[in-house]
Amino acid sequence: MRMRTLLTSLATVVAVTGGLALTAPAASGSTGAAHVVASPLADPSVAPGGNFDLVVWQLQEPIGSPGSPTTISSSRLQGANGFQDSYFYTDTRDGAMTFWAPEKGVTTPNSNYARSELREMNRSGSAADWSLSGTHTMKATLRVVSVTSNVCVGQIHLGSGGTSTKPLLELYYRSSGDIVLGTENSPSGGQTLHTVGNVSVGKTWSYTIGVSGGNTINLTVNGSTTHYAIPSSFNAYKQYFKAGSYNQSSSDSTTKGARVAFYGLTVAHS
Repeated sequence: MRMRTLLTSLATVVAVTGGLALTAPAASGSTGAAHVVASPLADPSVAPGGNFDLVVWQLQEPIGSPGSPTTISSSRLQGANGFQDSYFYTDTRDGAMTFWAPEKGVTTPNSNYARSELREMNRSGSAADWSLSGTHTMKATLRVVSVTSNVCVGQIHLGSGGTSTKPLLELYYRSSGDIVLGTENSPSGGQTLHTVGNVSVGKTWSYTIGVSGGNTINLTVNGSTTHYAIPSSFNAYKQYFKAGSYNQSSSDSTTKGARVAFYGLTVAHS
């Protein structure tokens, strides 16, 4: 009865990942040491693939050879015995899918920053590459466990259709607690920043990012929704989602960086 009372009293945020409901308590605590109580439906003893539908994701890690970070295929991520290591793992306290990106790490040729980040794939195994027409949505429940300065926790990135390697948008979390959306001005570059919320480090929050109608970005942070026009210069490009810890600071330190815990992550297309 005591356990039932405790669970009933907790305010919860619910996310569904491929048919698995993961329930995490609402935001509590104000430091990186804040801890989210384990969901009874998330198994802290299995790899992330045992709690999350990772069929539609591929992982990039901050290790490998210069300019060529290690990539882990969807097939290796899937299941309770799927891939995990010190950069991508299940938090054994609460079942969170956790991403660690130090300030010093292997980067892609077009970035100075290391990342532990998922890249959207199709269920067939090919790389996701969808047009702006239709409705495309990524939902996440997460908390930033620690961050040196700034970390990108979600993206819509340009795919085929041209030579640009820019994102359409990036959702940043800063050490001040500010949540900031960066919308790209054109495929050539330049970002406009929009502060869309503030959540203390260690607290749980949620976002939904997506596009609809071929010309509108839709962002919801903790229930508050805003919309942004997509410049016509992006019309030729297809897109894909990314999520995880894309650190936005660099140094020679392998102990400083950004650690991000996800309690729910889904994508949908219609």
